[in-house]
Amino acid sequence: MSRGSNIVNFSSTFKSVSLAALLAASVAIPAIAETPKDTFVIARNTADAITLDPAECFEFTGGRIVANLYERLFLFEPDNLTKLVGGIAESYDFSEDGKTITVKLRDGLTFHSGNPVTANDVAYSLGRAVKLNKTPAFIITQIGWTPENIADAVKAVDDSTVEIKILANMSPALVLNLLSSGVSSIVDMKEVQAHEVDGDMGYAWLKDHSAGSGPYKLKTWKANELVLLDAFEDYRHGAPAMKRVAIRHVAEPSAQRLLLEKGDVDAAMELTADQLKGLAGNPDVSAEQYPKGYLMYLAVNMENPILSKPKVREALHYIPDYDGMVGSFLDGQYKIHQNFWPGGMWAAVNDNPYKQDLAKAKALVAEAGVEPGAKITIDTLNKSPFTEVAQSVQASLKEIGIESEIILSDGKTLWPKYRARKHELIVARWGPDYSDPHSNADAFAHNPDNSFEAKLTGKLTWRNAWDAKGLTELTDQAASESDPAKREAIYATLQKMVREDSAFTVMFQAIGTFGQRSNVKGFVNGATSDQAYYRTVTK
Repeated sequence: MSRGSNIVNFSSTFKSVSLAALLAASVAIPAIAETPKDTFVIARNTADAITLDPAECFEFTGGRIVANLYERLFLFEPDNLTKLVGGIAESYDFSEDGKTITVKLRDGLTFHSGNPVTANDVAYSLGRAVKLNKTPAFIITQIGWTPENIADAVKAVDDSTVEIKILANMSPALVLNLLSSGVSSIVDMKEVQAHEVDGDMGYAWLKDHSAGSGPYKLKTWKANELVLLDAFEDYRHGAPAMKRVAIRHVAEPSAQRLLLEKGDVDAAMELTADQLKGLAGNPDVSAEQYPKGYLMYLAVNMENPILSKPKVREALHYIPDYDGMVGSFLDGQYKIHQNFWPGGMWAAVNDNPYKQDLAKAKALVAEAGVEPGAKITIDTLNKSPFTEVAQSVQASLKEIGIESEIILSDGKTLWPKYRARKHELIVARWGPDYSDPHSNADAFAHNPDNSFEAKLTGKLTWRNAWDAKGLTELTDQAASESDPAKREAIYATLQKMVREDSAFTVMFQAIGTFGQRSNVKGFVNGATSDQAYYRTVTK
C-alpha cells in the first residue's frame, strides 16, 4: 500500500594564473576577460575538498560537486527545493507495516560509462557505503543496516525493482529523506568494480574519479587548483546548457571579486559583505542571495578540564558579540540563530535568548573555579569569516580572564583533527545532510557510545566527547514518531535542551550570498550543503 509521506518542506594566497594555463592539458579556454559561452566558471575556496567518493565525502565543497556527478533514489529538483521527488526512483510503495519499501526505477537511465542504471547498482551502492563505513555512513546505518545484514536489507528483485528493509524503528518520511543524502548516491557498479584494488570496492580510484549518472562527469581534479566537470549528454533531463563547469580554487575573497569584475569567472562564492555591497555600482555583476542552512557554532571538547565545567559552558553563551559581529563583518552573510536546526525549515525553533554579557560570563567562570589567566586554544578554518569570529571570541575571552591561542588550519587539517578529538574550543560550521530535523538532531543531540573506540565521527556530540545523556533517547523517539505534530514538538524540546546545556553554543545561521556576472541565469542554490545546480545555468 502506498503511504503519503511527510516529506519535509522546507588561507593560501591567490596565484595569478590564467584559467587557460590551468586547463591547457585538458581543455582549450582562451585567456580573455570573458568566459566561454558554454562554460560556467566558479571561484571558491576549495581547500576543504578531501574526496569526491560519495561514500566518504562529507565536506561542503565536495558535497556540491558530488551532487552534480551522481543521482540518488530520491532528491530535490531545482524548481521546488521543498518537495522530495524521485530521482532514479520512478515510484515507491511502503508495506502495510511500514518496514519495507519497494522502489521501481526509471526506465532507460544510463551511467556516464554507458552502462544501464539497474537495481543491482542501487544495492551495490548502498551496500558499499555501509561496508566502507566512512564518516557519512552513519546517515544510512541508522536505518539498522550493518555490513553483515546489508545484502538482505537492500535487494534487487529484478533489473528495475529494489526492495529496501527498514531495520530500525524509524518514521517512513525520515527514511526517504535519508535516501536523498549524498552518501546514498548511486554509483556504476561495473565501472567501480573494474577499478577495484585488493578488495577496496574502488575506494582509491573513486576519490578523484566519477562513476555516476548525474548531469556532469568529472574531467579533472587538481587539489587546491581546479575541478573541471564535463556535461553528460545523455542526462535524463537533457544535456546541460553549460558543456563544462570549472571550479577554480581562489582562497581570498578579494581575489574572487577581482576575477568576477574582470570577467574571468562567472560566479564568486565567498565574497565578504563589503565586497558584495561594492558590486552595486557595476552593471556587469550582481549580488545574489539564497536560503542557506549552514550554522556557525562554538564547541568545547568535554575532555578539557576547563571548558567541560558546566558553568564555563554556560558562560560561553554570553561571550560572543552576536550583535556586533552581524552588524559588521558578518553583515548580510549571517544572522543570529541559537538553535541546532536552521530557521525557515520545518520544526525550527527561532528563540534567540542570549546576548553578550561579559560581566555575567566572568562571574560564571569564577563560580566554576577557573583562575584568571587560564589558557585554552581555539581551532578554526583559515578563511573569512571564521578567522574574524575566532578573533572576536578571543578578545571577549581575554576580557573575562581567559587567554586563548587561535590555531588556523585548512579543512584537510582541521576536520581530521576535530574528528580525532584533538581540539579544545572550536569555531566551526555545520549544514544539514538532508532536509529533515533528524539530520542535525543526530549530530548535536545523539551519542549512543561516547567511547573513543566507537569512532562516531559523523556526530558532533562524539567529536566533542559529550555523552548527550537523556537527549540520545529523545532523539530516537523523534526519529520513530510518525505523527508530524508530535515529532515537531519533540524536536522543539531537543533544540531547547541543547541550547541550554550541551557542548555547543550555536551562534549564527548563514545567509547564502554570492556574486555573479549579469549574463548568468538559472544558478540555483538551496539550504542544504549539496543543493547547487549547475545544469540549470545559462549564459
